[in-house]
Amino acid sequence: MKNKEVADILYEIADMLEIKGEIIYKAMAYRRAADNILSLGRDINDIWREGKLREIPGVGKGIAERLDELLEKGRLEYYESLREEIPPGVVAMLSIPTVGPKTAKLLWERLGLMSVSEVERAAKEGKLRDLPGLGVKSEKNILEGIQALHRRTKRIPLGTAWPVAKEIVMALESLPEVEKISAAGSLRRMKVTIGDIDILVASKKPEVVMDCFVRLPSVSEVSLRGPTKASVILHNGLQVDLRVLEPSRYGSLLQYFTGSKTHNIALREVALDMGLSLSEYGFKRDGEEILCPEEEDVYHILGMDWIPPELRENRGEIEAAKQGRLPKLVELSDIKGDLHVHTTWSDGAGSLAEIAEEARSRGYQYLVIADHTKSLGITKGLSPERLREQREEIERLNRRWEDFRILQGAEVEIKADGTLDFPDEVLSELDVVIASIHSGLRQEREKITSRITSAMHNPHVDIIGHPLGRIVGQREASALDVDELLRVAVDTGTVIEVNAIPERLDLDDAHIRRAIEIGVKLAISSDAHSISGLGVMEYGVANARRGWAEAEDIVNTRPLGELLRLLKGKQ
Repeated sequence: MKNKEVADILYEIADMLEIKGEIIYKAMAYRRAADNILSLGRDINDIWREGKLREIPGVGKGIAERLDELLEKGRLEYYESLREEIPPGVVAMLSIPTVGPKTAKLLWERLGLMSVSEVERAAKEGKLRDLPGLGVKSEKNILEGIQALHRRTKRIPLGTAWPVAKEIVMALESLPEVEKISAAGSLRRMKVTIGDIDILVASKKPEVVMDCFVRLPSVSEVSLRGPTKASVILHNGLQVDLRVLEPSRYGSLLQYFTGSKTHNIALREVALDMGLSLSEYGFKRDGEEILCPEEEDVYHILGMDWIPPELRENRGEIEAAKQGRLPKLVELSDIKGDLHVHTTWSDGAGSLAEIAEEARSRGYQYLVIADHTKSLGITKGLSPERLREQREEIERLNRRWEDFRILQGAEVEIKADGTLDFPDEVLSELDVVIASIHSGLRQEREKITSRITSAMHNPHVDIIGHPLGRIVGQREASALDVDELLRVAVDTGTVIEVNAIPERLDLDDAHIRRAIEIGVKLAISSDAHSISGLGVMEYGVANARRGWAEAEDIVNTRPLGELLRLLKGKQ
């Protein structure tokens, strides 16, 4: 069995356990094991044969025994018995963004619904509204969730594709025969989701590169193998395409396959106006070739500055490049601190000391601990009393360092009426206050907009966290009036977060650009819930770059003193 097949079975077991009402930690254990199996860089069968299943993070004794049976027999009795209890169509209901395990069980047991299509039909017929705990609004939300499900594509989340592409690039660039290498397509442009993973290589010995590529440990099967092109399927189910060509044509090929389509069309129109034709192989003028070994050559021949890949969406970047007024985009190295991190004080997996040491190792000057507050319903959500206990630990840790400082913040829940989870006298004790919405995201446009803007008028609220509340591929953005959000942000001096979790990337790039145009202050934050979670900052920076953000647009590119003065200067 392939890694993806094994992981899919574990994911389905987790879903069925939740529908059954088993304790949540049991389902979480299966889901964590599945996540780690998907991210393995080698065949799980090899690990099994070596007797090292328990070395996979999240695979304890019980799950290892299940995997042993599955990999040895090709079937798992426990899984099959669960499927006899819970029909697969009921599990499929969980793909509806607004349907959780309890609702799926209710729809199945009360109405006998056993598929998404049956739920859709019942919702249209008004049969869900009288079920316990539902109602007309819930019925409407379920129907909207099904419509969102129909609109989904099979595109790959950026956070899944980017680490895979980096691993392959690192493996191939170590070959002496590889002169240049890069990811291409929407992945290089760092879009929220991508199609297949494309890798381009410049080499005079393509056969050597091809041999190495198809033999990578992460490769499950080879779909295509030619002299300069290969396509493989990885153990995690992703497809990766490799192209190898002579170095003299690499620049034009990289430009072409990076895209976007509309950007490339606009470039070709510029070329035609200059009496040139442009393709992936370079330029032609009156039958004579002009080769481009470097990507910069393509843009310079067209009389413009090189355009960073994140901007290539035909949104004015070509005109800006011609006029020499492209933005100096923010870099990961510009970030001086992370303003939104969770610890074991609420729902995080790392202690204060562990998270702080990791932040210091990344070269940060400061870190904002922003654990959740109690009304969100999270176990160990902070009360005012626990907040003061946490402050004592932060002060003890701060005495360790002269070059680094932990700031105490909190991610305070914005309640349904726009009030906050803590009173002003508690908020005033915090260094940084992040206000966010986690529930009631399906409220009407006027209601949810008023809810957030009311919080922004509170003088203690410094930052609005992940304002749209979207989870890419799972939950659509709320109906929030973003123009009104940004207008109020300017009026009140409230900072708007660019959440770096790749499944969020909220604000999105279009709203980031609009925010910058009208003078809104932005913060790029990891929203990390673990030590490794600090590493998602690169996705937030990439998203900000897609929104044309420069370092001066981002508050956490400032030194600590300047950051604090800026936050305290809120109107």
